[in-house]
Amino acid sequence: MAKTILVVDDSASLRQVVGIALKGAGYDVIEACDGKDALAKLNGQKIHLIISDVNMPNMDGITFVTEAKKLPAYKFTPIIMLTTESGENKKSAGQAAGAKAWVVKPFQPPQMLAAVSKLIMP
Repeated sequence: MAKTILVVDDSASLRQVVGIALKGAGYDVIEACDGKDALAKLNGQKIHLIISDVNMPNMDGITFVTEAKKLPAYKFTPIIMLTTESGENKKSAGQAAGAKAWVVKPFQPPQMLAAVSKLIMP
């Protein structure tokens, strides 16, 4: 059975690029347009990994990670931040919230897939 990855980004084109790369590698993909939408999709279904942007409307990525980690079913779900932010402050905030990896846009799909395969839950 394919593993499921939740992709959270306010850019539809970026979700599409990430989705194509992930589906090509054999993963199932669920998309969300911001943190609020993503939290609504964390409804108890098995999600093996989350890839989230940082800067989004309604709820930013760091807040989303903090909220997702409060949910017992997703407490240990690995999260990769995929963002244009490369500043140490944002990285520290992301790690403090519970993000396991930080991939800076523009990204190369192989680089992102390597991070995914390293971190995804069994």
